[in-house]
Parts: sequence; C-alpha cells; structure tokens
Amino acid sequence: MEPGEPRDQWARKAEFLLAMVGYAVGLGNVWRFPYLCYKSGGGAFLIPYFIMLFLCGIPLLYMELAVGQYTQQGPVGALGKICPLLKGAGLATVVITFIFSTYYNVIITWALYYLFNSFQEPLPWARCDNPWNTGNCTTGMNRSLLHNDSTSPSNEFFDHNVLEISDGIDDFGAPQWDLSLTLLLAWIIVYLCIFKGVKSTGKVVYFTATFPYIVLIALLIRGVTLDGAVDGILFFLEPKWHLLGTAEVWINAAAQNFNSIGIAFGGCIALSSYNKFNNNVFKDTLMIACINSATSLLAGFAIFSVMGYMAFLQGTTVEEVATQGPGLAFVVYPQAIATMPVSPLWSILFFIMLLLLGIDSQ
Repeated sequence: MEPGEPRDQWARKAEFLLAMVGYAVGLGNVWRFPYLCYKSGGGAFLIPYFIMLFLCGIPLLYMELAVGQYTQQGPVGALGKICPLLKGAGLATVVITFIFSTYYNVIITWALYYLFNSFQEPLPWARCDNPWNTGNCTTGMNRSLLHNDSTSPSNEFFDHNVLEISDGIDDFGAPQWDLSLTLLLAWIIVYLCIFKGVKSTGKVVYFTATFPYIVLIALLIRGVTLDGAVDGILFFLEPKWHLLGTAEVWINAAAQNFNSIGIAFGGCIALSSYNKFNNNVFKDTLMIACINSATSLLAGFAIFSVMGYMAFLQGTTVEEVATQGPGLAFVVYPQAIATMPVSPLWSILFFIMLLLLGIDSQ
C-alpha cells in the first residue's frame, strides 16, 4: 500500500469478528487446553485460567486491537507510529509469525494427509496389514492382555507412514514426495485464502470460522453417547485444589491465554487495522475472549468424552490414555474414531475441522 493511500476495510463487522475468532481459536484449543486443564488441577484450573484471562488476556488483547484500529497500520507501522523505538518490536512480531507459520503449516499438512486417507473403509490406521506395520502392531484394545512392546496401528501409521521416523539423527532418509506435495497444497490453500487481503479473507472466514463449531458439537454429541464418556468428562473436571498453590499452574494458565488468543504475534494489530476508526473495539474484545474460552471448554468435553471411551475399551484409566499435542490429534483420537460405526465419515469431519482451525490461525 502506498503512503497516503486509503486502507482496505472489512466489508462487514461480522467478517472482522469471524477472522479474529478464527485467528484465536486454533489447534491449541483442541489438543492443548483439555490436557493442560486436567494436568493442572481439572476444574480447579479454571480459576487461575479465568483470573489470567481478565487480568492479562483481555487487557492485552484490547490494547493490541485498539492500537491497530487507531493507527490503521500493521504491527511494524503501528508500533513505530506510537514510538519509533518500538518499530523493532513490531518487526520482531513479523519474524516470530514467519517462523511460527513455517512449522504450523506442517501440522496442516498432516491434517490434509489424514483427510485424504480417510476416504476408505476400513481406515488405514485401524489395521495391521499395511506395508509400514511391524510385528509389534496389534489391534487388540485391552492393555492387560498385550505385551509391553505392542503398538497400536494408529501409532504406527503416524510414526512409520506419515513421519517415517528414522533410526537416528544421522539418518536423514529420503524426501517423502506424497507428504511434500501435500505441504505444497497446504501453502496454496493458505495463499488462496489471503491473496486479496481482507477482500478474500473476509469471505473465507464465513465458512472456516463457523464449520469447525458444527463438527465440534457433532463430535461432542457422538462422544457423550459412547461407553465410558461420562467417566472421561468427570475426570476432566475433577478439581485438584492442592495444585492451585503451585506456580506452574498459574504459569500454564497465563501461557494458555497468551498462546490461544494470539497476543504478541502481530495478528491482532493487523486484523483490527482494517476496522473503521470508530468501531467499538472493547465490545469486540470481550466477545472474542469469551468465544475463545467457551470453545476451549467445549473442546475439552468433546475430547475427554472420547478419552473415557478409549479407557473403557482398553480396560484402563483415563489418565493412561490422556495425552496432548500431535499424539492426541493424530494417534489417540483417530484410533478411537476407527472403532466407531461409519468411521470414515467421523474421520473426514474431524480432520476437516483440524484443517480449518489450522488455516484460520495461519
């Protein structure tokens, strides 16, 4: 944009709100918050989480949205306009976002790869007769009947087919062309969503920011009908009050708020810079923060209802199957989906949800 040239604006306020919700609500809401909540005190964790939200998350989000809307510039120009010395801080957010987007798009690639492999019955991570499976692969569920070296087909699909983990750091291995092409497709999809700025982004978010909620609610409804689901949800919410006295819990609460809302990445400043100058940004801040937190709780119920189901199938406790990060999204949850009726449909919906959450956060 040339100096003095009018900045593009969101066609409707709903486009900004959906873009911000999509930016804030990401994979961390689905695979990090539920596990962090259970590990940091269960229902008791919600106390430090909401305290940090109101003391740190909302004020900082409000500040970034106000700065972007007032200056009508991106993070570098906005912070430099406030104070020339802060232009370096704005540039730092751009560098951080660039680094973040490079590895975040790899996760989108995994979701795409799983999505493509979901159009078959049975699902490839539901059986042990694939070329990548080892002799330790077993489809048995009850852990008390399995030997210590046994692995699940979903675990082997992720390790040996998707990642093709090598024997050591000195063994680089050959490029995986199918995964490399999927990564290229992921970058093309991201480009098509943003190449016209707010004109294209504002239209895309009507689908990418709303459809994941339809899927998440559907997964929750399906999850609570499964055996052991109630045990999983109760385990998720069971308060461990003694953990509130530990510093780690409060640090986790603050970190989850910052990471989830997307503070200090420059995205909030950039998105709000396309607002009208007199927009009520404080009202937007409260709405975005509340939707983000509600989504985290909704995801927690959906995830732990399935964790309870997996514990029921394996004859073990929820604690034994609970995990976070890629292990939850690409190993445990797909394994649970593979045991459900019409498993390809649920798999397609789940990985479309992950794909859209990832694209929105990009």
